[in-house]
Amino acid sequence: MQQRQQLFLILSLFLVFQTSNGHNITRLLAKHPSLSTFNHYLTLTHLAQEINRRTTITVLAIDNAAMSSLLSKNPSIYTMKNILSLHVLLDYFGAKKLHQITNGSALAATMFQATGVAPGVSGFVNITDFKGGKVGFGAEDNGGSLDSFFIKSVEELPYNISVIQISKPLPSAVAEAPTPGPSELNITGIMSAHGCKVFADTLLANPGAMGTYEDNVNGGLAVFCPLDDAFKAFLPKFKNLTASGKESFLEFFGVPVYQSLSMLKSNNGLMNTLATDGASKFDFTVQNDGEEVTLKTKINTVKITGTLLDEQPVAIYTIDKVLMPRELFKAAAPTPAPAPAPALAPEEAADAPKASKSKSKSAPGPASDSPADSPDGDPADQAADESAAASFKGGRFVAVGLSFMLMLWLL
Repeated sequence: MQQRQQLFLILSLFLVFQTSNGHNITRLLAKHPSLSTFNHYLTLTHLAQEINRRTTITVLAIDNAAMSSLLSKNPSIYTMKNILSLHVLLDYFGAKKLHQITNGSALAATMFQATGVAPGVSGFVNITDFKGGKVGFGAEDNGGSLDSFFIKSVEELPYNISVIQISKPLPSAVAEAPTPGPSELNITGIMSAHGCKVFADTLLANPGAMGTYEDNVNGGLAVFCPLDDAFKAFLPKFKNLTASGKESFLEFFGVPVYQSLSMLKSNNGLMNTLATDGASKFDFTVQNDGEEVTLKTKINTVKITGTLLDEQPVAIYTIDKVLMPRELFKAAAPTPAPAPAPALAPEEAADAPKASKSKSKSAPGPASDSPADSPDGDPADQAADESAAASFKGGRFVAVGLSFMLMLWLL
């Protein structure tokens, strides 16, 4: 009987963990009409999607009157996103925790800081618990001024999401600074200034590929640019491609939809690129292992190493190697096994010399118009990955079977 109770407890905890981390900020705020303008702009700036994908988060909501004073400054939608991002804390602060802050003060990172465009401490918010139960909030780049105060708890789902109302927006010169629209962004300039100059210069030298990137900036774009050392070493292979191959290859590093890092971590699977066109798939697979995100083709696998820009509708990331599409490159062929020696008659076998251990000559290389070879070692890595995956799947079936037998025995 005790064993059955223990099993029931384990299964119950499993179900709790499976279902306890979902929330929808739009629905939570919809129950509070006084916060409708704030709710509307979370949706308009696409911050609602980001909030829903995160856990352990606090939203500092402001009412319609406070939003009106903010909107009277006529900020662009991109500046508004920065301002509201400063009101999303990447930690959980319920009403109870606000009054139990260690040493009375805490510094919380925000979604604005996580975008990578907030310099220094401008993406942090100071929270201070004053005597008498008053809690003040202030942007860290605002001279330490704490002129917005806690009003009430709106919604709490411990320790997943907390929505609390504060008295007025958090002033921040950095967040409120005019933000250029996507069509005004110099994406190659951003890449050149942050370690991807070789790729950016190559893209600028190809008007067809550059035009494709520019055409997709307003509608949504994610770029994965190889770092300088990796792309410089790859240039000889790139120069051997045809003109159309070079254009498709450069377009392969762009995705025609905005993808934040949190979206890449949660939406694993095949992803089309700017080069995708009917039968020419030019796609890759997104995979993640914890905080590490990788991009994979049949040829090789690369890792995302940094974020250069993450502002709806454009995101730019750095990758450690040059991702190679299978449409333009081929995996190294496995070395064929040596042919068996012809059988000898018994009387010949006794006098035959022993087999030589020298290696056979390698097969001739591909013709000049054949796809280029992939870097050494990647196909082996791929085979190892597939073998490991198969082993893992087999182990899962065994585990499930043993668990089922255990339940039957306990019953």
